[in-house]
Amino acid sequence: MKRIAVLTSGGDAPGMNAAIRAVVRTAIGQGWEVLGVRRGYAGLAYGEMVPLGARDVGGILQLGGTILGSARCPEFRTELGRQRALRALRSQGAEALVVIGGNGSQTGAYELSRLGFPVVGVASTIDNDLVGSEITIGVDTALNVALESIDRLKTTASSHGRAFLVEVMGRNCGYLALMVGIAGGAEAVVIPEVDTDPEMLAQELHDAYERGKSHSLVVVAEGATYNAARLAEYFHENEKRLGFELRVTILGHVQRGGAPGAFDRLLATRLGAAAVEILAREEHGVLVGWHRGEVVTTPLADVVGKENPLDPRLLELARVLAQ
Repeated sequence: MKRIAVLTSGGDAPGMNAAIRAVVRTAIGQGWEVLGVRRGYAGLAYGEMVPLGARDVGGILQLGGTILGSARCPEFRTELGRQRALRALRSQGAEALVVIGGNGSQTGAYELSRLGFPVVGVASTIDNDLVGSEITIGVDTALNVALESIDRLKTTASSHGRAFLVEVMGRNCGYLALMVGIAGGAEAVVIPEVDTDPEMLAQELHDAYERGKSHSLVVVAEGATYNAARLAEYFHENEKRLGFELRVTILGHVQRGGAPGAFDRLLATRLGAAAVEILAREEHGVLVGWHRGEVVTTPLADVVGKENPLDPRLLELARVLAQ
């Protein structure tokens, strides 16, 4: 092998740049050339690739986001679009591709792999919903950003004796909300995996005040049936009967931004380097992830269309600790 390509796709995650850097420098160590694909699969379909040398990835380790960019590409979901991407790779002399991203990105990697092109995926998404990795690039930093915000909100909530509702990201996975709720001492957590009754939630908050708490905090996953907007509307419409209102804060994309923490830089570096080492062994069609302190691989066929389930013990822990 003489030349490979690397792309980042889907939502950006803190640590993606560290993964790009590791892929490029590990590949150069193998004696290979590296092409960086601009704008994810959209750029791949249109042949937007640039050579990346060791100096091109210098100084990016601490940067959030992705220097290669990312974009949606409906065309790539079609056979015509994927064939176009393959022609672009081959025309530039790329013999393999490293895909850094989450569920949608790895679905694209799998489709290219099915067409016979060597692909290795790197698990990167703040949602932490990828099968094949117990934690993915960007999760730790996103958790810490959300936790800092919640700590600040708890200060003002306690001062005024108020109930706050904080919505965090995570698509259809409640991992971020659950972990932030536990680490931030929330009175309740609302996630997509568990049905929530607004009346029961209101009762939980009333019970918290009766136990002597000076404030209440609810962490909500954006993908929950009763997300922040629906819960706020419900509590507003029933404010007189329920006896209080919820102040709403939606953290949104602030969780994606900022410099990656030490854990994400190290994780991204190890996974990116491992992707190249796997290709050097002439293996492909796998996702590189992290499990019990070790780099592991999972066939892309076992990854796509699935999501990591939440540990039910953590749900119970969140309930017990909210007393």
